[in-house]
Amino acid sequence: MPTLFPAPYILSQAFSDCSAFAQSVPDSPSKRAAKWNARHGLYTAWSADDVKNKAAKLSDAAVAEIEKASSKAQSKVGGIELYSAKFYGACTIGGVMACGLTHTAVTPLDLVKCRRQVDSKMYKGNFEAWGKIGRAEGLRGVFTGWGPTFWGYSIQGGLKYGGYEFFKKYYADLAGEENFHKYKTLIYLAGSASAEFIADIGLCPFEAVKVRMQTTIPPFATGTLNGINTIVGKEGVAGLYKGLYPLWGRQIPYTMMKFASFETVVEMIYHRLPGQKSDYGKGAQTAVSFTGGYIAGILCAIVSHPADVMVSKLNATRQAGESFGAATGRIYKDIGFGGLWNGLPVRIVMIGTLTGLQWMIYDYFKMFMGLPTTGGAPPEEKGAAKKA
Repeated sequence: MPTLFPAPYILSQAFSDCSAFAQSVPDSPSKRAAKWNARHGLYTAWSADDVKNKAAKLSDAAVAEIEKASSKAQSKVGGIELYSAKFYGACTIGGVMACGLTHTAVTPLDLVKCRRQVDSKMYKGNFEAWGKIGRAEGLRGVFTGWGPTFWGYSIQGGLKYGGYEFFKKYYADLAGEENFHKYKTLIYLAGSASAEFIADIGLCPFEAVKVRMQTTIPPFATGTLNGINTIVGKEGVAGLYKGLYPLWGRQIPYTMMKFASFETVVEMIYHRLPGQKSDYGKGAQTAVSFTGGYIAGILCAIVSHPADVMVSKLNATRQAGESFGAATGRIYKDIGFGGLWNGLPVRIVMIGTLTGLQWMIYDYFKMFMGLPTTGGAPPEEKGAAKKA
């Protein structure tokens, strides 16, 4: 209810000039700091420019440390000549990092994908699946199969990327410089297929353990070594390789599309950008690698998905002594053509992100070691010194 009398602080202000004594004027209620107001003295930055400047300083410091580590690594290894043993060794290590880390990071997506491929009615969506698995088994359950995923795809990645660089150079030399530029896409396809054929032999045992761990509830094994021993004990060493043919059927087309389309997309990007590839710094070149890899990954997922479904089904439901052909025919009869495409949207997201990150990591590691990134470079002059 409003009052007819003025507040004391208003009277004080009105008669302050008439008093012979100095009087302190209390703050008005609007100027009094509430107890929940922030105290400016506790904070050193109150503008967007201050925050940007501090972030820029941290970024510059991080870049400087990376450059310092890169210089040390290059000085220890020495100059890496293109297409030398050191070059292929560096590419192999880059492939290990690119594939091992990224495949392990997306294990929760892979887990749901594999289970929905085996039983499309098990979960309605990813979040429902993760919720059910998390409530039943905790965070560890969401990452079921991460062990064989890490080891298997580290081996596969090293052999795939290092092998691709080797076979691409080998087939290019066989074709000759003129034919290479004329038929380079075919050489990319042949080089990637040859590398993946070998890489899958290293991947297959770990893929068998991974798929079985992810498609059996509870998982049939507690870890990678336990899973290998369990399969070998029941089925012999052959049990680790019973999914090799469908794995080749999935991975070889996948890798052919992954490498050939990546090289093509990257070349198109640099062709449309102003200047030459060498005009761009590490950040820009890795951004191009990620973009090219993501586009390539979408195409890879579509091409290889039916075989991916069959790999999951064969590893999960193939009966002892059943031939590959008989098992494939039985599975196809059960699921039909439509069943071969179960889980495709999830796989497109997973493989697109995965492939983009793989190429980004791989090419950044090559630059870290003083090597050029993959694709997009102008034709080198024959006989030119190839030093990085």
